[in-house]
Amino acid sequence: MRKNGIFFKIFSYTVVAMLFLVLVTAGLFFNQFSTLYKSVERRSIYESYQPLVNEITRSKVEAVSQTAQEFYQKNRSFEFMITDKNGDTLFSTPKAEELSLSTQKDFFFVVDKDERSGNSIIALTRPTLTKFYQEMIIRGLLIFLFIVSLCLVIGYIFTKQIADPIKSLAKDTKKMSNLQEVQPRFSDRKDELGDLSRDVHSMYSELKETIAHQQDEILREQEIEATQRYFFSAASHELKTPIAATSILLEGMLANIGDYKDHPKYLRECLNLMDKQSELVSEILEIVKLNEGKVLFTSERIDLFEIVKATLSAYQSQIHTAKQKIEIAIPSDSMVTTDQNILKKVLSNIIANALQNSPEEALIRIWTEGKVDSYRLNILNTESYIAPETLTKIFDPFYKVDKARTDKNTRSGLGLTIVQKMLDELKLSFSLENTSEGVQFSIDLPKA
Repeated sequence: MRKNGIFFKIFSYTVVAMLFLVLVTAGLFFNQFSTLYKSVERRSIYESYQPLVNEITRSKVEAVSQTAQEFYQKNRSFEFMITDKNGDTLFSTPKAEELSLSTQKDFFFVVDKDERSGNSIIALTRPTLTKFYQEMIIRGLLIFLFIVSLCLVIGYIFTKQIADPIKSLAKDTKKMSNLQEVQPRFSDRKDELGDLSRDVHSMYSELKETIAHQQDEILREQEIEATQRYFFSAASHELKTPIAATSILLEGMLANIGDYKDHPKYLRECLNLMDKQSELVSEILEIVKLNEGKVLFTSERIDLFEIVKATLSAYQSQIHTAKQKIEIAIPSDSMVTTDQNILKKVLSNIIANALQNSPEEALIRIWTEGKVDSYRLNILNTESYIAPETLTKIFDPFYKVDKARTDKNTRSGLGLTIVQKMLDELKLSFSLENTSEGVQFSIDLPKA
């Protein structure tokens, strides 16, 4: 028990206050008891000596000694003396002289005084030394010690009841400061300690949630920073490649080396490289706008069949060259509500990615499945398969499933990244998975 602890302080204050009250009460009681005792003793003395007073009053002066002697013979326990008006002793018991010399003046009691003769009867006694008075003092001391012991026990129990919950809360708060797990205490109490316990644990729960949220935010920021570093690094590489290729072509044409003398041929090649670079820059800027929330979205009624058909028209030459087949199974009355321009961009990137990663004469199926309040648009790239470890990276910027491909129609790797960000902004659920027939991309579009 620490000297400056809450238990020691409460116990000390409680015991001191109780002892003070006990002492004050005992002092007042002793004062009243002493006054009462002296009053009763005086009355008893007067009543005891009253027969002697009556006899002396009726007797002559010469008979005072004889009357007093007879009274003493009958009451041997009484010690008294009789004096005249001059203070001379007329009669004295054997021990009266001794008592008159050894006792204090406060213990002399004038029982009565005859007005005619001036005779006085003085009783000598020691009220503090009487047996009854001594017994009362001893009992009072024992009662006082019992009350003091009772105060200590009550003070200890009272202090323990008050200090233990506070000490427990102090230990809990110390654990809370170290973010340790703490079980709620005193939650069933209806007093202020119960309220305090519930409030402390409520604040601790909110604090842990806040810290966990902040940690999640820190991790998210770190992931964003890592993604940005990867994005800028990959973007720099993708931008550098066509620039380097264009520089080589231009240097060859300027030096008129070999086949590079055919300037029109290689200028068209340079123009194609610049077009690719321009397309890449546009895609990068689009991703930046999506990240910064600068793209405005609208909601309008759209015919899903018409928008898919319009999107495919841009790839007819590529489909014809690769001898690929497109199969569409979308009802003509499939009306959805979303942003038309964004949906076109999404479908364009998905279809372009499907055509790029499909072998010649492959079949691409596009169909819808009706639900209660939405249509599920499915785009199946048959004869294709994506490794499970690749599915988790397929939406990363500049990620390409076949990194060895150098075909001129190979895209930058930002298509699915843009698709993911656009669908997230539109709050449309989507999925990309391997099926028994091939790779399938699905989007849930709300019915108009």
